Amino acid sequence: MTERNLDFDTVVNRKNTGCLKYDFAVKRGYPADVLPLWVADMDFKTSSYIEDALKALASHNIYGYTNTQPGDGFFDAVAGWMKRHHDWTVYEENHVKTPSVCVAIGLAVRALTSPGDAVIIQKPVYYPFESIIRNNGRRPVSSDLCLDPEGRYYIDFENFEEKIKENRVKLFILCNPHNPVGRVWSPEELIRIGEICKKHGVYVFSDEIHFDFVFNGTHSIFEELKEDFKEFTVTATSPSKTFNLAGLQQANIFISDRTMRRRFKAELEATGFDEPNVFGITAARAAYKSGDEWYEGAKKYIEKNIDFADRFTAEKLPGVKKIKTEGTYLIWLDFNGICPDPKKLDDIIVNKAKLWLDSGRIFGKAGEGFQRINAACPRSVLNEALERIRHSFYD
Repeated sequence: MTERNLDFDTVVNRKNTGCLKYDFAVKRGYPADVLPLWVADMDFKTSSYIEDALKALASHNIYGYTNTQPGDGFFDAVAGWMKRHHDWTVYEENHVKTPSVCVAIGLAVRALTSPGDAVIIQKPVYYPFESIIRNNGRRPVSSDLCLDPEGRYYIDFENFEEKIKENRVKLFILCNPHNPVGRVWSPEELIRIGEICKKHGVYVFSDEIHFDFVFNGTHSIFEELKEDFKEFTVTATSPSKTFNLAGLQQANIFISDRTMRRRFKAELEATGFDEPNVFGITAARAAYKSGDEWYEGAKKYIEKNIDFADRFTAEKLPGVKKIKTEGTYLIWLDFNGICPDPKKLDDIIVNKAKLWLDSGRIFGKAGEGFQRINAACPRSVLNEALERIRHSFYD
């Protein structure tokens, strides 16, 4: 069998499929005719190996309780992917399946902190981090990222440590590669932040869901940088971003420390969740076992999309700065140079450009004046979105 779904230029009609991106604009308060490039899923057909595996499963026509435990070949496929693409040796006893990385964050918050405890994040950052912390009765604290004159974000390590001490922080949610700013943290940065957490007894939840999309440098698995980092780290991965499988609800969580893993699994068991979605498991197994060609093709296409956006912004959007995308398939545009009013910016983007993007405001105050654009789409769609921005601000 050969991979069939390597055409990333064709626009796939996702309307009237229950698609969150395309079918819920009006319910979310947006005009019906907006072009959506907000939520981080792809507009590409996923690997044909995944498609065929799901068709074979669906054709059986009985969807009762199904074994998704050791021996089903699933973990071997996961481990093979991690070794091939990240030179990371993972162990089955450290592996926990959850429906998503966000679910895993909630479980870690409950397992590793107590009500009222502080959890530190780095805004502008993926906005569910803060809501999950608050919804579990904990207190979010941010050590905001800094933006240098060259348009690259960096960590203020002194501020990070001071915030930990001032607030007696118990847990840090690391985003690497960082969503939305696109940084791929260097080993030196990660080691320094890990040493601070170790010094102050702070657990680390390392969200590495975008780690298969790195275009500048190499992704570093946080817990692998120093052996003792494994003692206080939960590492989260998922095929949902890599293979566009978010709707199938499957994530792979790795916890080396036995006590932490026991506490995490106790919270998972308390939810009553003990039988993962067999369609999610089937899709992930096929992806990790046979999806390499599709993944490499998608990654190359997305990288060219990002390069296209770099050129378009530099040549046709004067005053707008595109932050360099080191990782993820998310573009982070700074409009502060042409529209310093964040509310006015949102109004122009939605009602004049007719675009549904992720406003930087939802990522925290540090994101005001920015817009996040999903580049995992046919280039013609990305071009249309950027042209709408050009016409709305310069014509």
